[in-house]
Amino acid sequence: MLSIVIPIYNEENLIDDLVNRTVSSLEAFITDYELIFVDDGSEDQSLQKLLNWQTQNNNIKVLSLSKNFGHQAAFTAGLEHASGEIVGMMDGDLQDPPELFGEMYLKLTTEDFDIIHGKRSGRKGKSSRNIYTFLFHLLFRNIAAIKNMENTGNFSMMKRQPLDALLRMKEKVRYLPGLRSVIGFRQGFVKFVRDERMEGDPKMNLSKLFALAADAIFAFSRFPIRMCLTLGIIGTVVFMCAGIYVLIAKMFGFALLGWSSTLLSIYFLGSIQLVSLGIVGEYVYRIYKESQNRPIYFVKKFYGGNPGKE
Repeated sequence: MLSIVIPIYNEENLIDDLVNRTVSSLEAFITDYELIFVDDGSEDQSLQKLLNWQTQNNNIKVLSLSKNFGHQAAFTAGLEHASGEIVGMMDGDLQDPPELFGEMYLKLTTEDFDIIHGKRSGRKGKSSRNIYTFLFHLLFRNIAAIKNMENTGNFSMMKRQPLDALLRMKEKVRYLPGLRSVIGFRQGFVKFVRDERMEGDPKMNLSKLFALAADAIFAFSRFPIRMCLTLGIIGTVVFMCAGIYVLIAKMFGFALLGWSSTLLSIYFLGSIQLVSLGIVGEYVYRIYKESQNRPIYFVKKFYGGNPGKE
């Protein structure tokens, strides 16, 4: 069986096109499949539309969460309820083409791959989001402890063994594309040009995108804490040089009058301390979230699934 997991949050205008295109693309190469839509606490008619489709197609299942837990939590919920030997992931805004699932499935079943990532070779349209995304992947590629992750996201397909390994990783603050790379196995890519959003506004606004980027950087890179150390060393060197300069100036009688140099030194060292405290605070916050050990999500109801999982 092939399982496809798609999280949904307030996408009522896209549901019909999303279901039609995804079902058509899957039935072009396979008959034994399940399509798991995860309603992440939608406030519009998304859930009702999904349930209407579920009554028409027995391969469609709907996982309704008790509230909005976020994109990565919704994906995790769907993956944990998937029963296929091969499982795919796709966002619900149709920017990732479901027609590419056939090529991913072919590479998994005919070539020696365990995970196939959708790799973006370009993006249609012009948006400031595209610039931010490009800058994030550029930064992440150079500072992360994992490689070959640039221009990949949630759009992917994997076999059951790597999926089970992925689900054993219980981080509360999650970045699934990074976790997919961490588990190893043989990973391949299918390139595509990402479409523009068809309807409505993006559900991942800039603040959520920056939060996701921070989760990725803090979880998979030592760069932030190394930056604290670097800034501290720079501050120490600058302070020592300034101290030597002040002593020499006093000895030869050309010391500057006033407090400007003193204030600049205080502001410089203080800003370094504040940046370092902020970065350490981010790590402490993530440690605190992990120590709480709260569930990542709560299921309200699983329509069409195993009753034992409802």
